[in-house]
This record gives sequence, structure tokens and C-alpha cells, in this order.
Amino acid sequence: MASNTSKTARASVRAGQAGQGGALSVLGEFKYLIPLNGGKHAYVRNLTNGKTAHLRTDSEAFVEEIRVLAAAGHAAKIRAEINNLNVTHPGDGWDATEKRLVEAGVFEG
Repeated sequence: MASNTSKTARASVRAGQAGQGGALSVLGEFKYLIPLNGGKHAYVRNLTNGKTAHLRTDSEAFVEEIRVLAAAGHAAKIRAEINNLNVTHPGDGWDATEKRLVEAGVFEG
């Protein structure tokens, strides 16, 4: 049976299909926040749009980015991640960051 697709294209499709089984486990380990500079900055990974923003944790842009993620149903995971960062990096101010997000009403709703 002859095929019009190239050997490389077929291999690419097979590789993509092989990775589908593990996709959910990867999402289970998805980190929304990557701390930088002692908690003063963070990369915020947005699963909804596929973008990663580099933001100051005390900025309004950070609060709004977390608000978007929380509204998309990721609030509990993000809050747990912030609490974990507070435990693993106690001097980096993640408790203050969480307090600021709570005061802004990010996790409500």
C-alpha cells in the first residue's frame, strides 16, 4: 500500500500520538508560579492562553494575572502553590503575597 506522506511526517504523527497518554500527568504537575529574585518577581504561567509573564509580585499586573487564572478555575491550585512556596522559601514574602491577593478578592467566587 503506497502512502503519500513522508517517512518524517509519519514518524512525527506517531511521536505525537505516543505522548497523548501521559499528557494528563504532565498537567497534574503544572506549576503556575516560578519564583525569582527572592520572591520579588515571578514567572506566572497561564495555562489558559499559553503565555508566561514575568511580573513583580507586588504589582497590580501580578494580581490581575492571578485573578484571570482564579476565574478560570485554578484558584485552589494557585493558593496551594503559594502556601507551598511560603513553606519552602519562608523569608521570601509569599505570605504577604497571598494576603495581598486575598485582600484584592482574587480567590473569591
